Amino acid sequence: MANPESPPEDVPKPAAAGVLPPLIVRAQYVKDLSFENPRAPLSLQSLKSQPAIQIAVSVGAAKIGEQDYEVVLTINAEAKEGEETAFVAELVYAGVFSVGAVAPEHVRPLLLIEGPRLLFPFARNVLADATREGGFPPLMLQPIDFVELYRRELNQQSGQAGARPN
Repeated sequence: MANPESPPEDVPKPAAAGVLPPLIVRAQYVKDLSFENPRAPLSLQSLKSQPAIQIAVSVGAAKIGEQDYEVVLTINAEAKEGEETAFVAELVYAGVFSVGAVAPEHVRPLLLIEGPRLLFPFARNVLADATREGGFPPLMLQPIDFVELYRRELNQQSGQAGARPN
């Protein structure tokens, strides 16, 4: 029988004094936001159906201190009704993260997978507000698989490395 005074085994143990957890969000912010409604007010009057929306997502990270990194999540959305552009939204949303006791080979995947995963709900809200304020229904992005996005980046880099002349 377990000791009623000891915590259950699945409860996380507190970090040792002076040791950071693997990833800490220090700050998050809109770095750049652009919303264009090039045909307004005609685009708002003539919108007959849901526009076709193309989404592009990219992620980057840069070291800005001994343990601190800026992670940048860039989301571009372009809505078209037929051949006409209804709107273009571009958001660069970033966060400053501190990395704790993590093996060096795990820092990049941690930053490029978990960093944007933590930033995404806030970035999604900013884009939804921007499109709504632009006169359109809020753009509700579906969750993004940042693991798959990271894998694609690795495959693309290894493909480019293999294509380089010797």
